[in-house]
Amino acid sequence: MAEIFVFGSNLFGIHKRGAALTALQKHGAILGQGIGLQGNSYAIPTKQSPSRSLDLVQINKFVADFLNYAYYTPEHVYHVTKIGCGLAGFHAVHIAPMFRLAIWMNNVKLDTDFADLIDKKGDFPDIRVNFPAY
Repeated sequence: MAEIFVFGSNLFGIHKRGAALTALQKHGAILGQGIGLQGNSYAIPTKQSPSRSLDLVQINKFVADFLNYAYYTPEHVYHVTKIGCGLAGFHAVHIAPMFRLAIWMNNVKLDTDFADLIDKKGDFPDIRVNFPAY
């Protein structure tokens, strides 16, 4: 069972700052690949380019794609960072609800700030994980 670091990226796959840089340096992220599984990491786009964020509807589509992928790969455990809450400029209250289906998935662990914002969080205490500041 592989542990996968899930991070926010830009569509160009320029992993130069924040959790994306951590993914590049420590988890096998690939420069030029802004979406999907790469090494022991999974990129969810939150930015169109390094200087322009995607809108919430677009991000939600990429989160849904990730959750679908995670559902069909139960052999991996996915540790989701607070995507979109750093360089993309959103707040956890905007992004966390996109992960609401993760509460029924044993292999998706959410950053504590996200997990605390999702309904029924008390029923699923094992979905939380803490990450250091990037």
